[in-house]
Amino acid sequence: MVTGAAQLDGAILVISAVEGVMPQTAEHVLLARQVGVRHVVVALNKADAGDPELTDLVELEVRELLSAHGYPGEEVPVVRVSGLRALAGDPTWTEAIGHLLDAVDAYVPMPERHLDAPFLLPVENVLTITGRGTVVTGAAERGTVRVGDRVQVLGAEVETVVTGLETFGKPMESAQAGDNVALLLRGVARDAVRRGHVVAAPGSVVPRRRFTAEVYVLSAAEGGRRTAVSTGYRPQFYIRTADVVGDVDLGATAVARPGDTVAMTVELGREVPLEVGLGFAIREGGRTVGAGTVTGLG
Repeated sequence: MVTGAAQLDGAILVISAVEGVMPQTAEHVLLARQVGVRHVVVALNKADAGDPELTDLVELEVRELLSAHGYPGEEVPVVRVSGLRALAGDPTWTEAIGHLLDAVDAYVPMPERHLDAPFLLPVENVLTITGRGTVVTGAAERGTVRVGDRVQVLGAEVETVVTGLETFGKPMESAQAGDNVALLLRGVARDAVRRGHVVAAPGSVVPRRRFTAEVYVLSAAEGGRRTAVSTGYRPQFYIRTADVVGDVDLGATAVARPGDTVAMTVELGREVPLEVGLGFAIREGGRTVGAGTVTGLG
């Protein structure tokens, strides 16, 4: 979820009508907001097993949580469903799944795609096709790419040509922002490219190690740390599909307590393609401890 959310236009927040809002629910909502997921539809699952009055309270709690994180909580569609009963063929709950999809269609608008910008694709996976070469897969973040275009693999520091292009197994002549695509790259070794690298139009993005950011430090109630962080802290930064360690400098602030929003300077362990406005997550020991946005490049 941490690296994938940055490529989502909308999301379905699934919450148990029996158990209600859990600590990780608040973490997911916070991360979704920080990485730019603008539209959320709520599915209250196990609605067949929950008391209707308690389910009403869960719905109210969900709307308050969404409002607290900057979403229009009163406007967000909340649909009561039962995945188990729908799978069993119960017509009432099968229809409820249809209502959920209708709510997604109605509430989540068709996203604006930056087709005129230089092409950029964060690499999610790398494959090898015997006799043909190396294939990288991912969701195009912006721009368009065609078979025969020259591209640069940032991280591998190689420039190559796209010799093949597929979307869901179907050969295509071109792909555009928002498409999940597989690119066949000419003359690139399998072990030269890995998840976290970026395929981009040559010269369009400059990898950097140092940047400034505004970061929200999750509280313990949101699944974050119980203790403050200070200058010299070295967590993992999840930027697009990359996972890289970084040193934190809080400057004059010196200490950031859980629940604070602070400005910080980060020195990454390796160069990563960065841009102002790019969202990222901070993780430590298998849990998310912060979420932020790049405000400047050093």
